[in-house]
Amino acid sequence: MPIFVSRPARSRRRPVALAVLGVLGVLGVLALTLGCPAEREAHLPLVVDDAAIVKHAGGFLFTEGPAVDGEGNVFFSDIPNRRIHRWSVDGEISVFRAASGGANGLYFDRDGNLIACEMETRAITSTTPDGRVTILADEYDGKPLNMTNDLWIAPNGGIFFSDPYYGEDADSLEQGGYHVYYLPPDGSALVRVIDDLAQPNGVVGTPDGKTLYVADPGSEKTYAYAIQVDGTLGGRRVAADAGHDGLTLDERGNLYVADGVVKIYSSEGERISTIETPEAPANLTFGGPDRRTLFITARTGFYSIRMNVRGQ
Repeated sequence: MPIFVSRPARSRRRPVALAVLGVLGVLGVLALTLGCPAEREAHLPLVVDDAAIVKHAGGFLFTEGPAVDGEGNVFFSDIPNRRIHRWSVDGEISVFRAASGGANGLYFDRDGNLIACEMETRAITSTTPDGRVTILADEYDGKPLNMTNDLWIAPNGGIFFSDPYYGEDADSLEQGGYHVYYLPPDGSALVRVIDDLAQPNGVVGTPDGKTLYVADPGSEKTYAYAIQVDGTLGGRRVAADAGHDGLTLDERGNLYVADGVVKIYSSEGERISTIETPEAPANLTFGGPDRRTLFITARTGFYSIRMNVRGQ
């Protein structure tokens, strides 16, 4: 009798247990299929499906140095025309600063000032929102800089910038070569942090302030460096087998390199994607209200394309 009674008891529980397992299995499948938003986004391609390159404006001489402000507006330079332009999130383009000193690379500091590499004045300058310009640095070791090119501002407010030269009288340069410098947050004397690249150009760093990427078109490589507490650099490694011009990073840690096309590399240095552009790109950044639009400066035009990822 005890055996007879125990069997139905087990048979009544087994369907319940199986039902529970079935539900858990379905939930597991749904979890894998749906996941949390971050997990779902991680599996999306970088570029939005069927997204097309949008040309916002043309007729420039050489666009460069895109930088995004706190609202998602994108500022970019037209070097030969000596102007800095502003693309607003409502699609309007205007002149932010004329007589820009041949501004090239741009970046906003934490106070909303636009920091620029001015190729003609050979200086790093700061322009306030109302247009007041201040020189932050224009010499190293008592000698004029070469031709400041691109920059990135670290979380502590320090500025890294490249100082190559594009001209015919390179032998007469006071600095004796092409270098990368660090301007400490307190505005004290420049520190030369890289002196062994062929021609450093694009510069960008990670939001945690731990890694700096520098493009070197002279060696056709982009290098990654470990940033030390004092702003000096160490632990150089090859981050990409391309390094012609501007750089940017997305939220997944992928590195975007302007090199004939937009070449995209994983944090491990693997080439994972390419974005073709109507003109050879010079530089790029993420902007717009949601930071999911990649803006590209490319010779005479200013372009963008919608992405599934945000910029860092």
